[in-house]
Amino acid sequence: MLKVEHIGIAVKDLEASNALFEALLGVVPYKEELVDSENVLTSFFKVADTKIELLAATDPSSAIARFLEKKGEGIHHVAFEVEDIVLAMEELRKKGFRVINEVPKRGADNKLVCFIHPGSANGVLVELCQTIKP
Repeated sequence: MLKVEHIGIAVKDLEASNALFEALLGVVPYKEELVDSENVLTSFFKVADTKIELLAATDPSSAIARFLEKKGEGIHHVAFEVEDIVLAMEELRKKGFRVINEVPKRGADNKLVCFIHPGSANGVLVELCQTIKP
């Protein structure tokens, strides 16, 4: 793991949450992105080297909608940057972690991503991120 890449926060209303985090952090989002495959609209804030991703559901059957229904707004996942996501997935599987994705998939902010099941990480959904190189 290279570093914490971002912290993902599930929100009900992206526009209202953007305003709240703008006031809290003193910066505007640097990017908003729709991830159709996950039925989620994301918004990214950056303060120094720290990134916050707000996630709002675009479909009531999406994972974010289910999360909000079950747990309400709040921290959804912690993402770690890795150099080689396939290798990181293999190493974590060997150590007994349950990897949710069989293969990495395209995520927001120009990343390949996969998730580690919270049941094997003390209740925390962990995301691995690798920047997609041109």
